[in-house]
Amino acid sequence: MNQVNNITIKFMDVPAELLLDILGHLDVYDLVRARKVCSDIRQLIDSSSELQYLIDVRYFNAIPASLPGGDIPVATRRQLLQKSETAWQRAEYSQRNSIPMSYSPDNFRWSCGILGIPAKSLEQLKFVQPSLSDGDTHTIDLQQRICKINSTTFEGYSFSPAQDLVAILSRAMHGESHAYDVTFRSLSEDKPHPDAGSPLVKALDNQIHPQLFESPYTQSMIFGDYYGLFCKYARKVDCDVVDFLQIWNWKSKEASQCLQIFDVDCGTTNFSFLTNDRFLVAGSRELKLFSLDTIDSVNAIRLVAKFSFPALKDPFIFHYITFSPIPFHASTHNQLIAINMCMSAPTTTKSPYFTFYIERNTLLELESTYISRYGEASQDSPSLPWSAWGPKYTRFFENSNSSCTHRIFGFRSAELIGDLVSHDGVLQPRPLHIRDFNPHRVTDFKAGNLSTSHQRLVEGESPNSTLFLDPLGPGLPYIETISQEKFLANDMTMEANRITLLSLKGNSMYDTSQSIEMLDFE
Repeated sequence: MNQVNNITIKFMDVPAELLLDILGHLDVYDLVRARKVCSDIRQLIDSSSELQYLIDVRYFNAIPASLPGGDIPVATRRQLLQKSETAWQRAEYSQRNSIPMSYSPDNFRWSCGILGIPAKSLEQLKFVQPSLSDGDTHTIDLQQRICKINSTTFEGYSFSPAQDLVAILSRAMHGESHAYDVTFRSLSEDKPHPDAGSPLVKALDNQIHPQLFESPYTQSMIFGDYYGLFCKYARKVDCDVVDFLQIWNWKSKEASQCLQIFDVDCGTTNFSFLTNDRFLVAGSRELKLFSLDTIDSVNAIRLVAKFSFPALKDPFIFHYITFSPIPFHASTHNQLIAINMCMSAPTTTKSPYFTFYIERNTLLELESTYISRYGEASQDSPSLPWSAWGPKYTRFFENSNSSCTHRIFGFRSAELIGDLVSHDGVLQPRPLHIRDFNPHRVTDFKAGNLSTSHQRLVEGESPNSTLFLDPLGPGLPYIETISQEKFLANDMTMEANRITLLSLKGNSMYDTSQSIEMLDFE
């Protein structure tokens, strides 16, 4: 015992600056354990804003800002983080700013707080970013960027503000050997992106029937160095109808690309990147996990695991599946994934709509579970049954027909709950529903270490639905907060400390004006 005390005394005799430098190399969890060694080390760690900030970032699972910002002292960062977390826990924003829009957006997309809006009549893509114009009065302006498009061939777009990138999808001329032209442009300057290996690539070149090609549905996505394009019901050269997924390394000068073809009977509806080398594909009965491998400097797609959905009561089927995308700047952080499911049946006109959450890292770890049970995956190999992964690792929610899509940032989600349009056809405001799945906060809440006046712990509950034959997932406990205030809006996006609403003003969807509103939780 005396030996231990002597070692501790000698360690604490080292100058404080050097001790802090040594402690700064510890993992956050080791840092927390080091606080328990003795009161002197605890006081030393607690005296350092840098070390305390590292602990807070891990505790709150904080994700760095999506866009570059100014240098802020660490002590100030910690105060802002704690203040923001308190605001989220109470569902109380500190500032609410609004600015009217002169047009109603259609086919819009959000990314990093920026709203992308095609304006075909003007042959433009508009990118609108609300920002403070006066820090004292908290008034805001809409900063606009514009990229030119050809309205006759324009098919779609994706953009990544963190990479100053917009990818524009245009239909090729009739009779060409490829289906689409994809151009990679600078979001800020509307010129070819300087990092693009090629400013224009040809999608599905020599894969489609030049006279008969037509795809009623396309989906595209940017994630880091990769751009993916999914085309449904596309006619091949031999006239067979298939679903195509093509992925490029858009920074590669060789326009390195890989192609996956799906039988239409698989009911493939969507895809989403999880990491730089893993992506999900949703079918009508299962999720498929693929890897992007590089073999002899050539990219290749490889199926690595398959996961079954819960069985549905006859005659219902999964009509389509969508994902809430992961922002690339958050790709190194564990966070939630929202998987949205729409069901249909020939016996009813109603389309039940559910969403389930799962942690990104959990889904990646299930790859090894699949391999240990079934070996290497193939198109003919079985799927991991829902009972082996769903109830334990997922959380299901039933949605109303006019609910906003679930918005996720890290372990926190937000949505407007209830119907936007009443039975009388009148627009009605809705409360904001905030869920915090952070396991550290859930543990503290259970232990009574957090205020419970504005929140409640939800665990073990799942939707009571007769549509499913399998039990649904109550696996992810969360802390729930519902705002007292209600908001009249039809869509929203979520960031680290902000919710941006597409707000409405009027009594019906046919007679409304729109504005962008920012709710700052800081």
